[in-house]
Amino acid sequence: MRKTILIPTLLLGLAVSLAPAASFGQIAVGVGISVRVAPPAIPVYVQPPCPVEGYLWTPGYWAYGDDGYYWVPGVWLAPPRVGVLWTPGYWGWSEGVYVFHGGYWGPHIGFYGGVNYGFGYGGVGFVGGEWRGGHFAYNTAVVNVNTTVIHNTYVNKTVIVNNTTVNRTSFNGGPGGISTRANEREIAASHETHVQPTHEQLSHETSARSDKSNFYSQNHGKPANAAVSRVNAREANQQQRIGNGVKNGQLTPRQTANLENKQAKINNEVRNDRKANGGTLTPAERKQVNHQQNQASRAIANDRHDTHTDRPPAAAPRAEHSAAAASKPQPQHQQQQQPKGNEHPHR
Repeated sequence: MRKTILIPTLLLGLAVSLAPAASFGQIAVGVGISVRVAPPAIPVYVQPPCPVEGYLWTPGYWAYGDDGYYWVPGVWLAPPRVGVLWTPGYWGWSEGVYVFHGGYWGPHIGFYGGVNYGFGYGGVGFVGGEWRGGHFAYNTAVVNVNTTVIHNTYVNKTVIVNNTTVNRTSFNGGPGGISTRANEREIAASHETHVQPTHEQLSHETSARSDKSNFYSQNHGKPANAAVSRVNAREANQQQRIGNGVKNGQLTPRQTANLENKQAKINNEVRNDRKANGGTLTPAERKQVNHQQNQASRAIANDRHDTHTDRPPAAAPRAEHSAAAASKPQPQHQQQQQPKGNEHPHR
């Protein structure tokens, strides 16, 4: 492998996608990354429900960083404008190296290497929904949408391909790669006016790279958070992991102190995200955030008591964190739960 400059894979791919096919290898080396190891298979995961009407699904993918491949979770997000669809990026084999071809927004779905990302992206086109005027209609046969909240839906099961063996290969060409080539419609789509990845998408990839658990070297192809409902939903996921992982009487004082440090970090991230986005949580989301913070605080207090530590009780997470959640503006994207009942596993 060769590396000179580390830049977001989405931007790297955008530059590559605008270049002639014969120059892919040279461009990959020139702008930063030349990868000689094939990317891992697409992991199996559950799609979270769409949080807001009008949001579109962007599937997860393997990006490349200093420590190798890392998973960028699939996420729901707002398109840059009405009427555009997301063509996912993909890894392609060219001149002895694997090069990432960046995704883009456009009026039609282009070529994405024949990679089966699931949830409507089966390798060719997109069958998870369509624009109807100024509104997006979701095909609930293949995407996870809470129809009690989002009503602009339809069901079309004929688009589902019933394959007994699902190919999860994440790259096109080369040894073991997908041999699919672009069809006429995809070629036509490639010549349309495109919109580059949004700021949220770039931020999402950067956040994924900062979490070492997303790297293949750590998760061996099974990332713990393979998909999220919103960009920058990390603090909600951390709170949930702490709340679920604490068991009274089973932690040492040092482990309890570590949890307290994690709780402080969560609260700091919540404040920073709130300041950066200036949004507000729904009443249900605000209640859940407060509940999880209180759960973690009670678990820490109980563990301190059960382990009979001699150190003086440390102050519980400051009450202002819970109170602030109810009184200060908070971003819409912070709290989401795993889907229940209406789940659509990666097909």
